[in-house]
Amino acid sequence: MSHTTPSPTTWSWRSPRIIAALFVAALLGVFGMLADEVLEGDTLSFDNAILALFRNPANPAEPIGPTWLQEAVRDVTSLGSFSLLGIITFVVVMALLLDGKQRTGWYLTACVVSGAIVSTVLKDLFNRPRPDLPAVARVFTSSFPSGHALVSAVVFLTIGVVLSEATDRLRLKVFYLVVAVVLTLVVGATRVYLGVHYPTDVLAGWMLGSGWALICWAGVQFLKLRRPIR
Repeated sequence: MSHTTPSPTTWSWRSPRIIAALFVAALLGVFGMLADEVLEGDTLSFDNAILALFRNPANPAEPIGPTWLQEAVRDVTSLGSFSLLGIITFVVVMALLLDGKQRTGWYLTACVVSGAIVSTVLKDLFNRPRPDLPAVARVFTSSFPSGHALVSAVVFLTIGVVLSEATDRLRLKVFYLVVAVVLTLVVGATRVYLGVHYPTDVLAGWMLGSGWALICWAGVQFLKLRRPIR
């Protein structure tokens, strides 16, 4: 008895592209509800309660933990800055271009740059004030969504999915994705610890960044169907 092999372009509810689209829709839907609650001020008590857990009750200007931990957190949070993320993206893209993977390199560039633009536009649109705490880091932009959380998710997760698609080795695929997720979570958490963002700012950044990375992954799948991406 003969069996029919499904075409790679066949769409079904079990298709990874359909599942990714559903996740993106869910992330955007939750972000929309969270943004609405933030604009109405309904999350402020929750945000302040979480922030208080990371501050010294006797001195709100000082985060909990020893001095070396505070210094380490400031170092780690810089991984989500536009400067370092730009350097990381540049290095990865150059490595892909030098390795002959031009389409992958330029595609990654487009994903990261467009994600950074989305972050900037949304921050200006919502214009939420920063937490009313003596922060240990200087900040110049509005609070919602967290730019560090959003752009680091865009950069790390997009680099993770693009690099995982550029290799056939399962161990490397898992390694790229795990490192991307861990870096994204750590950078977001440091923003709350330092008191420069509300927890809901970081959650919103994670949602949008993850959604953007999934969209970029779906784009990679589309390119592979049209022409194998190296």
